[in-house]
Amino acid sequence: MVEFAVLEDVDLTDYRMLRASGVHGTLGLININADVFLCVISGAVRVATVRPDETVQRILSVDFCEPPFSNSIPGETQSLSLRVSDCLNRDDFDYELHQEIDPYYIDHGQPSRHEHTHGIDPQDAPLEHPCSDLKKILSGGTFYYSLTFDLTNRLQDRLSDKSAFDIDNLDEGFLWNSYMIDPLIKFRSRLAANEKELLDSSRILTSAIRGFVSTITVPSSSSPISGVKTNLPSTLTLISRLSCRRAGTRFNSRGIDDDGNVANFVETETIFYHPSSLCFSYAQIRGSVPIFWEQATGLLPGQQKIQITRSPEATQPAFDKHFESLDADYGTIHILNLLSESKPGEAELTARYNYHVLHSLLNQTVVVGGTSENRLTESQFDFHAETRGPGGYEAASMVRRLIQDRADGFAYFLCQNMNSSVHRSLYDEKAAQVGGAVILQQEGIFRTNCLDCLDRTNLIQTIISQMALEHFLHHRNEHASNDFWNPRFNEYSTPDTVQIWVGTFNLNGRGGGVKEDLAAWLWPDINRLQQRPDIVAVGFQEIVELSPQQIMSTDPVRRQAWESAVRRTLNDSARKHSDEEYILLRSGQLVGAALMIFVKAGILHKIKDVEGSVKKTGMSGMAGNKGAVAIRMDYTNTRICFVTAHLAAGFANYEERNRDYRTISNGLRFQRNRSIEDHDAIIWLGDFNYRIGLNDDKARQLIKAGDLDTLYQNDQLNLQMVAGHTFPFYSESRITFMPTYKYNNGTDDYDTSEKARIPAWCDRILRKGEILKQINYTTAPLRFSDHRPVYATFQCAVSAVDEFRKESLSRDIYAKRRSEVGDTTANARNDDFDDEDIVGYDSIAPELPPASSDRRKWWLDNGLPARSNLKVPDERSVLNVNRPQNPFTPTNEPDWKAIEKTAGGSHALKYDKIEDRNSHRFSPTPHGSQPWPLDANHHSLREEVAPRGPNWRRSSQSSVALMSSNVAHKAAPPIPKKPTLLNSRQHSQESRNHEQENPTSSRPPSGGQTTFGGGTKTSFSSPPLYGQQATESDGPPLPPRSVGAIVSVSNGLLDDDNEGASAIPSLQPIRRQR
Repeated sequence: MVEFAVLEDVDLTDYRMLRASGVHGTLGLININADVFLCVISGAVRVATVRPDETVQRILSVDFCEPPFSNSIPGETQSLSLRVSDCLNRDDFDYELHQEIDPYYIDHGQPSRHEHTHGIDPQDAPLEHPCSDLKKILSGGTFYYSLTFDLTNRLQDRLSDKSAFDIDNLDEGFLWNSYMIDPLIKFRSRLAANEKELLDSSRILTSAIRGFVSTITVPSSSSPISGVKTNLPSTLTLISRLSCRRAGTRFNSRGIDDDGNVANFVETETIFYHPSSLCFSYAQIRGSVPIFWEQATGLLPGQQKIQITRSPEATQPAFDKHFESLDADYGTIHILNLLSESKPGEAELTARYNYHVLHSLLNQTVVVGGTSENRLTESQFDFHAETRGPGGYEAASMVRRLIQDRADGFAYFLCQNMNSSVHRSLYDEKAAQVGGAVILQQEGIFRTNCLDCLDRTNLIQTIISQMALEHFLHHRNEHASNDFWNPRFNEYSTPDTVQIWVGTFNLNGRGGGVKEDLAAWLWPDINRLQQRPDIVAVGFQEIVELSPQQIMSTDPVRRQAWESAVRRTLNDSARKHSDEEYILLRSGQLVGAALMIFVKAGILHKIKDVEGSVKKTGMSGMAGNKGAVAIRMDYTNTRICFVTAHLAAGFANYEERNRDYRTISNGLRFQRNRSIEDHDAIIWLGDFNYRIGLNDDKARQLIKAGDLDTLYQNDQLNLQMVAGHTFPFYSESRITFMPTYKYNNGTDDYDTSEKARIPAWCDRILRKGEILKQINYTTAPLRFSDHRPVYATFQCAVSAVDEFRKESLSRDIYAKRRSEVGDTTANARNDDFDDEDIVGYDSIAPELPPASSDRRKWWLDNGLPARSNLKVPDERSVLNVNRPQNPFTPTNEPDWKAIEKTAGGSHALKYDKIEDRNSHRFSPTPHGSQPWPLDANHHSLREEVAPRGPNWRRSSQSSVALMSSNVAHKAAPPIPKKPTLLNSRQHSQESRNHEQENPTSSRPPSGGQTTFGGGTKTSFSSPPLYGQQATESDGPPLPPRSVGAIVSVSNGLLDDDNEGASAIPSLQPIRRQR
């Protein structure tokens, strides 16, 4: 029975405090064997602050309580009491309440209570707590909770005006304590509205997720939001929620179940919060391949066989359930499959995956709002094949091109508190209230998978999150600096600024221009910094007439002439201004298109990896009259790419020009398969041939009136870029100059020929890259062509990396990581299998070693062999073989057994009945002779044996040493006896020598009576000699030993005093018998 009453109205006489140190929250109730336990959070630490007043705590420890209690939460005003009676009915486990989990616990497959019995005599120890295993799981550090907001839902789905504990709002797929908290939630649902508010304000009900949560603080100096100055830090939070609906270990939980739940399903949310109340959120998911499949465990990595267990027809219903659920929760789904296309197992999974996607109803094209769309699409990215080259894992960034269009369509979630005094009117869109005004919502999601959804998926999801953040910043005309992506980047880099001049000119095949003065174009009258650039990129089109003979070949003569003309102009101007000379770095040509890169001589040592490439687009890629020339370089550690292009001509051919752009962007490749997009700064220049969509008269009237805005609104390139059909994410500065095409040669008059070409901005310069800042964009008055030359100047922020400092920092990070994971060797063949990352295990106290894992043992650190420091309490004690091998198993058996004195003055060791008759362990004898098999017929043995010879002390110590080195292991095999089939003369001689040296032998003759030190006579049957056949009572027969081997064991043990090496047959030469 549960009561909810005003605290002042309750008699607390029969109540007691739950914990003296307070309780952080309640995970719920659990019923075990008719006993009801209340689970409370007894230890927690804050790990994240998502937004102001939204904190997340990691659970460090929990307790299970049974007596009636009065809730006490530190820092809260107590006005209510929650009484639970008649259900929490026992106090037998009070002792267990505050016991801590032993971090060195190793499960040996037997019930163990060691984590609750430290310092307690085994006879007085209470019953094992039935919730001990559950306590270990919940205290493992992978569970998180929040008392201030709903942690089970992403930011886009949770409503600020709803309770964080409303059962209708919590996502049970990520609520790991849903079963335990359900009775309390139902109790809450029966309360009045004001009582619900009072119960919620007590913060006793707690929703827990499993996964990972962490927040890093971004200093204001590193914040990518520079347009709003607050001088306060921003936060970047990562929340990963593991589904509880198909949880399990790697090989025990694979694929999908009949309800559509998949193994290792995780929702990962990236949240960036700026002090101006601007909040960005982006979610993505991962999960096992959603078909019925299994993978058997194996000893060798990568040898676990994959088996598909159901037919396609039997799998499709569960497959459809899974994706219909995702569609309802997230919207459009894009599958990113990272499995190998060459490995047999993974290739089979991929083929079946593709089959089910093809037959899914969500994959059918539907018309929504006049546009057709698929709710389920997929991309294949063979991760190992793409990253196997010299580029390594950096080549994984090529996935950007594969998913760029989908990423743009999915967008992201963005909201801002409109009551904030900072930029209150920054956005004017009407929006609903979800912790502020919703500016944008995420409308789709990426579902990424590999085999285990671990390492490969981690890297790709990192790239996707970065793409979403870059997309968000691009929309705000912001960019993130290197120290935002890499907080330690500034520790080994120095910022610098490079001045770049870029120009493009369509020469119309006029070769006489090489004699013209190009200074007005190449050295314009502008700011001194931009006038003397560090890098000069010059692009030409139609340096030769594009005749049928020319378009199929490239003549370098004209290009070389223009190279000389440009270099001469630059250096003449540089000498006039006492500046450095320019040298030609590299040039390239495709028929009439040419690109030349000049740099100052003083910066040449900072440039490396200069490469060039061309791409034809004319006549479906066969002819070079249209196409592009590209040159890339690394300036210190910044990647810069220049592309000059000549696209398809014709007023109405804008779609063909769009195709030319895509062909060049996707098809042009440098070494190591690098593309244009794989650079930090990209500049396109050339004759793109986009026209103005007006008739000739209207266009000329607007030009005469100087109405450039109306002209630009009808510019084809502008319209196509806005529609996202070409040059996505590229920018162009505002055009302030007249159209550059088409002029009458030698004049400023537009075309007056019969064709009457409509004036247009054919010659353009576009940029992409957050490190680029454009300063100028205009034309030059050169009139020997029907085009006007265009130029632009840029400032490029580069970073000079101190490689020595970077390497030193890398070694420090590696050393720290290695200290956490030990000497574990990574898989040399990275494409063999996916395994879990090795996590670090920290010590819970300075005086204790770090916790151990399957791959690291603290007692074997630094490669040292295991050594025992076990010491015998006294000379009259030996190890007790009746004690269980598991040192933590409860037992009344002591560690040592004392050797009791007999009436004859010797010592006797009494052993109890041996319980385990199936094992072939051997019992030690106090005199050091042949050990007795524990499973032998003990009726033939006397219970008390009192042997004592002259070497008893030495033999006893050797016996103890032998046993101590075999603790928790199988005992050593019996010491072999002398073979009977020996050379008679050699045997007799050794026997006489042995008897002279040891007149009182400690080994009794077979079947006789022997007196030990004048004590009691003892009769027993010794084991058969090695090589002889044993009787039925002696166990199975031993294998025969070859003739000629000699064994001499004086005391029955191989100790140092016995020269044990000489007693081992395998170490002695066998003399050839004559």
